[in-house]
Formats: sequence, C-alpha cells, structure tokens
Amino acid sequence: MDTKELLKKVRKIEIKTRRLSDHMFGGEYHSTFKGRGMTFSEVRQYQFGDDVRSIDWNVTARYNEPYIKVFEEERELTLMLIVDVSGSEMFGTDGQFKNEIITEIAATLAFSALQNNDKIGLILFSDEIELFIPPKKGKSHVLRIIRELLEHKPNSKETDIAMALKYFSKIIKKKAIVFVLSDFITDAYRETLKIVSGKHDITGIRVYDKNEEQIPNLGVVQMEDQETGELMLVNTSSKGVRAHYRSYYLGRANYFKESFQKSGAGALTCRVDESYVKKMLGYFKNR
Repeated sequence: MDTKELLKKVRKIEIKTRRLSDHMFGGEYHSTFKGRGMTFSEVRQYQFGDDVRSIDWNVTARYNEPYIKVFEEERELTLMLIVDVSGSEMFGTDGQFKNEIITEIAATLAFSALQNNDKIGLILFSDEIELFIPPKKGKSHVLRIIRELLEHKPNSKETDIAMALKYFSKIIKKKAIVFVLSDFITDAYRETLKIVSGKHDITGIRVYDKNEEQIPNLGVVQMEDQETGELMLVNTSSKGVRAHYRSYYLGRANYFKESFQKSGAGALTCRVDESYVKKMLGYFKNR
C-alpha cells in the first residue's frame, strides 16, 4: 500500500469512526468507564449532611472545629487495544474481512477515549508481539494507531492470546481499560485471563464471519489453513466432516464466552455482516 492510498484509507476510517464516537459512543464510553479512584482535593469546614467518615481529625483538632477531606474522581484513564493480526483475521465472505471490522471497532474506541482525554495504547499480536505503541494522548497518536492497524504486515500467521495478555500485564502496571479484539479461534488463555482481569477492566470482542460457523456441502474441495498455510483436500459432502467442524467451531466460541464470564470480564460478539454499532451500544448500556 503506497503512502497516498494509506492516507486515504486512514482518512476514510477517521471520518466514519469519529462520527460514531462523537454522536454515539462518546457519552456511553464516559459513563461506562468511570474514574479509576478518588484523589484528594482540599479540606473544608464540616456542613450539615456531610459524611462523618470524611472528617479530617488532625485539621479539626488544630482549628477546634470540624473539617472534612474533599475528594474528586480521578478521570484520566488508559485504554489499551490488544489486537489479533494472525492469518485467520484475513477472512471474509461478505465484502469485508474480519480485520477490517476489527480496525473500525478499534478506531471507534480510540476516538471515544480521545474525546474523554484518556491515553490510548496498542498491542498487535499473533503468536508473538508484533508491535507495541505505549499509551499516549492526542489525535495524531490515534491516527498513528489507525495507520498501524491498516498497514502492519505480521511476521507470523498463528495466534497466542495468553502470550499477548502476559506481555500486556508486564508492561502496563496501572489499572487500564482493555479491549481484546480477535476471532478467538483458539483456546488455552482462560487462566491467564483470570489473572489479568483481576487487576484490569477487560472486554473481549469476538469478530467472526457467518460462513465460519459451518462448512457448506460443496463436494471435495481444497482448503488452506490461514494460520499454518497447510493445504488439504476436504470432502465437504460428508456429514461427519461437517459435524466435526461445527463441533470444533462451537467449542471455540463457547470457550470464549465461558472464559470471559468466569474471569469477571466483559464479552461481546460481532458478526462481520451485522452492525457492530448496535452491539457495542447495547454492551455499554448494559454495563
């Protein structure tokens, strides 16, 4: 992709996703993810109705009349986008690949955080860490994140979600809002997710194509595993083959749902040919 084409794509995504974040997600994002805690602001004289637990006894003793501590919500948050760039994300049968929808969702979340004056960071992963952009504020920073989502060419096609979560946990020490965007056609990340979600506010967004749910009856066809590159002949007319694939797919989808639920994390599923806008708004409101 040359520079001119890249800038055109970045601009197109900025216009679409910024409009969404301005008119729809900004307020929902703000109300869903409250401040991380309370910071001390000042002391003032006690007034009728104040919580007695807020009395500052040292200042009260000094002035011989009751004073209370006043706190204010700590508003600045850190949003981390952990995005799967493995080979299976390059699949789509309805005019859009999964990775294109993932990019739009990530951009919408980034602009919502920008509106809230929060820091935004990015981790791109396959079965290795492909790229880390430390959390930072500002529109130019968000546009850089979108450029990387569009342009990055992964070194590997395979996936390791547990590895990505472990890496994130090591480098981000303060509590963060985290969105993990992937098709989650893998497992073995449940235990790591439990540990990381104990400290951070995590949501998994599973993006999938309807034609991944089951194999159509097309006779004997050659298929390629998008993560390993392996080619194989598959007899799709076999009910057993189709049932085995269906069972495997549903197993991964259920593993995703159960893993996030049992970890106390949020979970959201978006199909490529459906509106992710409605899904995300519903998720924010239900929170």
